[in-house]
Amino acid sequence: MKFTIGLILALVAALHSLSLEGADYQMEVMLDPDSKIVSGVQVIRWTNRTSFSAPDLQFHLYYNAWRDRRSSFLNSRRMVTRDFDKWEENEWAYNEIDSLVLLSEEGSETTDLTSRIEYIQPDDGNPHDRTVMKVLLPQPVEPGITIRVRVKFRTKVPRTFARTGFRGDYFFLAHWFPKLGVFEEKGSWNCHQFIQTEFFSNFGTYDVKLTVPADWVVGATGIRKDHQPNSDGTATHHYYQEQVHDFAWTTSPHFLEYKEKFEHPVLKPVDIRLLLMPDHEGQEDRYFESTRAALRYYGEWFGEYPYGHLTVIDPAYRSRSGGMEYSTLFTGGTRWLNPLGSNDPEGVTVHEAGHQFWYGIVANNEFEDAWLDEGFNTYSTERVMQEVFGPNPLVKRYLEGFVPILFEGMYESSRTVSGLGDFYSNLKLDIMSTPSWQYGPAAGRDRQSAAGRNRIYGPSSYVLNAYTKPALMFFTLERYLGWETFRQILSTYFERWKFAHPLPHDFFDIADQVSGQDLSWFWEQSYFSSNVFDYAVDSVHSSDDFQEVVIRRW
Repeated sequence: MKFTIGLILALVAALHSLSLEGADYQMEVMLDPDSKIVSGVQVIRWTNRTSFSAPDLQFHLYYNAWRDRRSSFLNSRRMVTRDFDKWEENEWAYNEIDSLVLLSEEGSETTDLTSRIEYIQPDDGNPHDRTVMKVLLPQPVEPGITIRVRVKFRTKVPRTFARTGFRGDYFFLAHWFPKLGVFEEKGSWNCHQFIQTEFFSNFGTYDVKLTVPADWVVGATGIRKDHQPNSDGTATHHYYQEQVHDFAWTTSPHFLEYKEKFEHPVLKPVDIRLLLMPDHEGQEDRYFESTRAALRYYGEWFGEYPYGHLTVIDPAYRSRSGGMEYSTLFTGGTRWLNPLGSNDPEGVTVHEAGHQFWYGIVANNEFEDAWLDEGFNTYSTERVMQEVFGPNPLVKRYLEGFVPILFEGMYESSRTVSGLGDFYSNLKLDIMSTPSWQYGPAAGRDRQSAAGRNRIYGPSSYVLNAYTKPALMFFTLERYLGWETFRQILSTYFERWKFAHPLPHDFFDIADQVSGQDLSWFWEQSYFSSNVFDYAVDSVHSSDDFQEVVIRRW
């Protein structure tokens, strides 16, 4: 029997996907808006899909990053200038485990594992960091075996920080529950501390009941299956979603709800639900237009959005929870006065809706290879924005940012080439192949001012290597190979690795296969070194039909 290269790669992708699936969550939780505490219970059903036995379980406890000032997150170099002395007691956070019990197949308790909980620091050895929890099992979980554990937990919600938390009676809850790491085929847990990157987890099913005040609106990952009022003035919202790797939600008494549908001659229809803050009433059409643009062009160019529903959240003023992606849900962001043509909220909406594809469906490990999502999506966003909304107009804000002025006929550089002046001072710190959680200067390669205090100069190496450099790299490759060939590379990558967890070499292999070329020379210069920055962008010329980037020798 003959196997083509394409078939072999497809089989490898299928096996890789199977090896990383298998974490299902059932949760029942209640939010107390006064104490800012979410309390509840979760039952996790986990299957060991690898060929190795697992002697323990490892969990992320992300909210412990804001437990106190000693956490690794708050001691990272990017946080060094932040003043946490002004935080009040109720503005800090934690994930507290009250009990952790191993269950039988029938659901009865077999072993209490609470006393076996240990906090570990696999990345930096900081003994005060409690963002990773290890639980030794009474016997290893053998390959193919499924276990169930019940976890009772309390989550203290922080004042909005790192795009999660509360602002008055607005709550946005992301990475808020004890969450299993990923047990990989090499026989160990991939469960990094929460220091500076985004996230990585198994695909699975989320079946979640959320209890909040009765008159509050809820938005969450998945579809609401039920809504039950309770006798104590609360209501329980039941959400359900299969084949996702995260669950986020929001609640507030202030949301205005709007619903529209994305329809397309070929692509699957999508029900779009928008939860809008009252001070942004009148901008709902702009949110819907931008979301439709992302669903259309990402779908036509790369692959279809599969879920049939999508929730868009307009975050509260100064909540710092905007511009972030979660499974079947994302946060946008806009302003009270916002002129048409300003590309705001259009830009952030297209970008976060686009993350549903490169983050939500093709779900790489963002602790280690953030560029496989952020770089892909920054490139894709710029392409959609040019296709639908044209060049980026110049907008200046006055009177402390409240009054915007749009300068007709004047344009700013695109998001992919902005900040190029910082490349030479920051990108030399790290090549792209460096694991993302180790990027400096946040990883420790900071500089010092004359006064001896730590300072960060310009965008961090993380931002440049995860977002800007890979987007420029993709535009370069598109111009070298041609749009149609590069589009086929991306659509093949999307189809082959959807609902899986690709690594950089998986993309490189597909690029070689589809282009019919050995592109190792390109990756050697752009990904494995900084040699590509012997060149610089000299100028950018935009029109309605094209964007020309002129390169000169540095």
